[in-house]
Amino acid sequence: MINSLIRLQKSSISWSVVCTVALSLWGTSAWAGDPFRSTNPRPIGDNTEAAFVEIFKNGNYLEAKTHLEQAIETETNEPLAYAMQASLAYSNEEWDVMKNAADKTLLVAERLTAEDPLRGNLYQAVGHFLQGAYTFKTRGPLGAVNKLQLVFDHLDEAEAISPEDPELNLFKGYLDLILSVNLPFSSPEDAIARFEKHAAPNYMVDRALFTAYRDLDQYDTAMVYIEQALTSSPDNPELLYFKGQLLRKKGRTKDGQPKDLGLLEEAYTYFAQAMTKVDQLPKGVQIPLRHDHRVVQDEITKLSTNAD
Repeated sequence: MINSLIRLQKSSISWSVVCTVALSLWGTSAWAGDPFRSTNPRPIGDNTEAAFVEIFKNGNYLEAKTHLEQAIETETNEPLAYAMQASLAYSNEEWDVMKNAADKTLLVAERLTAEDPLRGNLYQAVGHFLQGAYTFKTRGPLGAVNKLQLVFDHLDEAEAISPEDPELNLFKGYLDLILSVNLPFSSPEDAIARFEKHAAPNYMVDRALFTAYRDLDQYDTAMVYIEQALTSSPDNPELLYFKGQLLRKKGRTKDGQPKDLGLLEEAYTYFAQAMTKVDQLPKGVQIPLRHDHRVVQDEITKLSTNAD
């Protein structure tokens, strides 16, 4: 649990893991509001759906916050809305808001379990995960350790009900991916297989597989998936930033020194595009984006000077 929560703070994947939300292929949901299932859809509210569309389709977290405020007022039985509110607060370091939303996620999920045991158990797992993240940030790792077992207990309950459910597999795949880079007995290949076989929607699968292959240093494969994600959402500043990150990694040596001027210049163009919409991103993305945008300019200057 300790290493997992540290990873949340450091990696761009953290938002996706904590939210456990994804974006539908626009217009394919059988039930308005359910972006995960084409069969047996759940009545997830329209405002909740609109919020994660703004996050993952448009990369507009400011607009998403407005939809979340409406969802929390009108869709009070949907734990996904509270989970998204908690994760947005996490990214913006609003700890009191995060705690309240994490507690509400768990409470609403407990109530949902009698009606929908699959999603009820899934979001109890999410609620405990969010509470653990809050405890880690405010009181340190010892208080958060016991939460991880509760997360897995509820995920096991959900998986026993519907092992191929796409919403469950999306969240569990991300959790497996985080653990695989922190714990020696975990395998990223297991997370990749879960994404490929059962997770949905496809847009979020592309994003997940980009992250998996990036963390495995398989940059060419990662590039395939981030380009597929950008095909669906070409103006999403977060995805543009991710592609710039990948190009910058490819343009540097293993010890972090700039080596390929062309790749670094290409990375800069993607950072620059993302910067045009930086204000609509959360604090946890804005800070590294501003840093990378500045540093890659220095790397380009260094290589250009050496070339002269």
